[in-house]
Amino acid sequence: MAEFKLLKSPIKIGNMELRNRMVMPPMVTNLAHDDGSVSSKTRAYYGARAKGGIGLIIVEAANVHPLGKGFANGLDIHSDRFIPGLRSLADEVHAHGAKISVQLYHAGRQTTSQVSGYQPVAPSPITDPVTGELPRELTKEEIKGLAVDYGKAAARAKAAGFDAVEIHFAHGYLLCQFLSPHTNKRTDEYGGSLENRMRFPIEVIRSVREAVGPDFPIIARISADEKLPDGITLEDGKAIAKRFEEEGVNAIHVSAGLYETMTWIIQPYVVQRGCLVDLAEAVKRVVSVPVIAVGRINDPELAECILAEGKADLVAFGRGLLADEELPNKVTEGRAGEVRKCIACLQACVDELLANQQVGCTVNARTGRECEFPMTKAETPRKVLVVGGGPAGMEAARVATIRGHKVTLWEKASELGGQLPLVVAPPEKDEFGTFADFLVKELERLGVEVHLNKEATVDAIRRENPDVVVVATGARPQTIEVSGVDRDHVVNAWDVLAGNVQTGKKVAVIGGGLVGCEVADFLAEKGHEVTIIEMLPQIGTDIGPVVGPILFARLEKNNVKVITGAKLTGIGERDISYEKDGKTEALGEFDSVVIAVGAAPDGSLTNQLEGSGINYYVIGDAVEPRRITHAVLEATRVAHEI
Repeated sequence: MAEFKLLKSPIKIGNMELRNRMVMPPMVTNLAHDDGSVSSKTRAYYGARAKGGIGLIIVEAANVHPLGKGFANGLDIHSDRFIPGLRSLADEVHAHGAKISVQLYHAGRQTTSQVSGYQPVAPSPITDPVTGELPRELTKEEIKGLAVDYGKAAARAKAAGFDAVEIHFAHGYLLCQFLSPHTNKRTDEYGGSLENRMRFPIEVIRSVREAVGPDFPIIARISADEKLPDGITLEDGKAIAKRFEEEGVNAIHVSAGLYETMTWIIQPYVVQRGCLVDLAEAVKRVVSVPVIAVGRINDPELAECILAEGKADLVAFGRGLLADEELPNKVTEGRAGEVRKCIACLQACVDELLANQQVGCTVNARTGRECEFPMTKAETPRKVLVVGGGPAGMEAARVATIRGHKVTLWEKASELGGQLPLVVAPPEKDEFGTFADFLVKELERLGVEVHLNKEATVDAIRRENPDVVVVATGARPQTIEVSGVDRDHVVNAWDVLAGNVQTGKKVAVIGGGLVGCEVADFLAEKGHEVTIIEMLPQIGTDIGPVVGPILFARLEKNNVKVITGAKLTGIGERDISYEKDGKTEALGEFDSVVIAVGAAPDGSLTNQLEGSGINYYVIGDAVEPRRITHAVLEATRVAHEI
């Protein structure tokens, strides 16, 4: 397994030969210019993955028609004016030995008029429950025209030097909308039976084939199962794959879901690794062309197993390549143990996109910022002292060392990790621990001098005499000013998650943000009876839109009671009081009260350094408590400024 013979072996899709069986699937980045053209950020992002050793890059969804624009800064391919930029992107990828395809798509109803400038269109006028907009039904003339548009887009890709095209038949976008009985309620020849629902997609395949010629590879990405009672089933998916092969498609890329079942498109950490491989395996049984597996595959050993067991012919790593663009090189060079794994948190790769921001990665700040963070050697190596061994401190130490600085790290605790052990403690969050493991191993591999149980003071820093100090001392839990908060049965959430304290059977959690919800989940899973008291109208306002509903469903399943719009006013021996809607209410019989009302920066060292004459930076939660994403980003930025 450690040799990864299959992952490293070449394979052909049509007449396109790939150097290995590792694929970068299309993932929206929002890195394009406002007009949909390729930017320097786009080139640097894909160039880094090509340099990282990937066999095939399938560039993110490129829109074939103005009405199909689904993302503010998504790529466009609906005009010849985009060819020069696309050619520059193909040249960048080819320079590093990878092959490049582009995904042709139209968002259909899964966009908004705010993004595209038009009323969305679809096979049937059914409101998308996620976007909330009612689409207009396409006419038969428009359908015929769109098939031509797909062909023209494919011809542009070929003219730009791309090696293949992928047609997006998945994830609830326009072609998938036609394939699915959930979204296609037409009564003409484009609706009804599966054969009729396939009519437009097949017209698209034929148009693309005519435009690119007989030898140019075409890949089809399908949702083999939409995970909806009235959606595309696996049996449908297999039939679709077989028919597409008959129409000359050279490979099938097997995914699942649509916006309404988003967790199957972009799977969070609660979904098991390789969750869609069974779909790829089922499709592989009915087609003879290569099959690409995808779905939370962040581990090279898992990928090799998929190939060894004959479940697929190629493996798409997806967000694994956002987390570590060097993953393929590390596999081929025998350094798989150095892979920085995707933790499936969705914070920067999905939450940011849904807010119309550019793509990023919680554990890899370079993602989407390759131009800003080139990881080049510093002109003047310096002596750097990092204070704090959480994610911000360890990442600052790691990047600064790679850039040629001499780095020492001090951590006052007996082990590295900072708050990461607290992050891992709630149910189903073990994946987050892989990031801590990666950082600790990297510091050791790079030779960073680490001192544990080391308290930082101005005098100690002066004795060390560094050129630069990076303060990454993190945060401390906040309390709440209310009568009874000092009672013995009142504890803070951090101590509960760390296992430093035990709670009684009946627990009140004060605060319904991420930490409050997770500590409630943590306790409920262990059999405690939990009630959350939250001041805001709803809980989890700081939790992402994909992860949030999953966590809330777990709380409901475990009978966690939730009281919102409630301000705590007092804690008694067994009861608590709160104000809601102008009235004072009381709840009794609590054995423990857990305070989860946020955190405050640990400014003890920062205050000492002010006016000391010592050159220092402050990063991460020591500035303001936020997500791991912000800590890692600030650490990388500071390490490039030094």
